[in-house]
Amino acid sequence: MTENQKKNVLIVEDEQGIRDTLAELFENPNSRVATAASLEEAKSFLTRDTYDLIVTDIRLGARRDGGLQVMAAAGLLSPDATVIVLTAFPDDDNRHASMRLGATHFLGKPVDLSVIAGLARQVGVLTSIESASLSN
Repeated sequence: MTENQKKNVLIVEDEQGIRDTLAELFENPNSRVATAASLEEAKSFLTRDTYDLIVTDIRLGARRDGGLQVMAAAGLLSPDATVIVLTAFPDDDNRHASMRLGATHFLGKPVDLSVIAGLARQVGVLTSIESASLSN
């Protein structure tokens, strides 16, 4: 697989442990992974590249709507991206706002990594879970 065929993945999560775990999930020869800890970082990545998959938290730091703003920017800058929203606050308002802004999937935390991997696989983005099973 050439560099141009790799899938671009953007992870937007302010909690470093979760961000690192998600980055590890998507680290494989078929993907390029960018990680952002804030809305500002996410916007910076979105202005420089397009993404096939975006995984974002709703709340970023002190911003209750940071993830929603990430989705709004992604809608303009990476309109074909599949967006997976993760939130510890899976209420109907967040769900509806996320879906209006283009979220493909809305998941309450905690979520099993195999669920995220399965959703990513549906759009052709492999994870370390598949990479490990392919090499065995």
